[in-house]
Amino acid sequence: MKGLTLSFGLAVLACLPMLGVAQDTPADLASDPITYTFATVNYPTDVFTQLLGINDTGTIAGYHGSGLTGHPNRGFTLTLDSPNLFTPENFPGAVQTQVIGINSNGSTAGFYIDTKGANHGFLRHDSLFVKVDFPGTTSVPKFNQLLGLNAQAQSAGFYNDAAGNSHGYIYAALGSVFSVFTIHGATTATATGVNETGQVCGFYTDTAAIMHGFLLNLGRLTILNFPGAAATQAFGLNNQGQVVGSYTDLSGMVHGFLWTRGIGFQGPIDDPSGPGATIINGINDGAVIVGFYGTCVSAPVGATTCNGFVAFP
Repeated sequence: MKGLTLSFGLAVLACLPMLGVAQDTPADLASDPITYTFATVNYPTDVFTQLLGINDTGTIAGYHGSGLTGHPNRGFTLTLDSPNLFTPENFPGAVQTQVIGINSNGSTAGFYIDTKGANHGFLRHDSLFVKVDFPGTTSVPKFNQLLGLNAQAQSAGFYNDAAGNSHGYIYAALGSVFSVFTIHGATTATATGVNETGQVCGFYTDTAAIMHGFLLNLGRLTILNFPGAAATQAFGLNNQGQVVGSYTDLSGMVHGFLWTRGIGFQGPIDDPSGPGATIINGINDGAVIVGFYGTCVSAPVGATTCNGFVAFP
């Protein structure tokens, strides 16, 4: 896919204020489990397939590969109507590309790796690719990733500083505005999704090295900790404010979850072929979810794989 590469040399910086903090408790675990019907989606002949975002028309964003020589990560989109038809999407000239966020217009967001090993965020609309890097990035090599996108061309992502700590931000393409947020007590923070109402989800690590999910809504921060979990990560959300992600239990197994305000957590949600190794990365307004299962180990090639899935409530 050919496109024009642009780079923003000037950006406006803003801060997202935190007006209050709420935290989910074990009482927020829904008593009624949710049931999903799973379908595996794999790119033919490759070792990894990850489905990472889905919009309301059923178009899915993801990537295949392993990152190794001969198996570089390559982005794609596909539709629920044609789950075996992969449309390549790769940033022009990139060594590797991962497509992650997709909005209702079919525009996408993600990141690519250049020939020097730097990570850059990108946006794509039609055939136009745009590089997006936070101007204050101090890591060497540079490390920026975009992970979510809404229809107002706002994207969620993060950059790394020179110490390797991540800092979450929302980027508004109209005006080239980066809005960086700080979570009190966090050492690192990542924004993973933004919806049409401006709600933001993600995860952060505290000073005790514990990972927590979060939902930021009009300045109010809700901390999302799956009851009894050792770590929680929120990876995506829809326009109803439903949040999906994964948590690690005390035995080290990884499970998916769905969180809805007023209902709480529903889970574990595990692909039947990958119990204890399921990550949910995206959800649309119909509560259709996408993700992957399995152990994603790159070397040696073919030793283990991870498989994409789409699941219907």
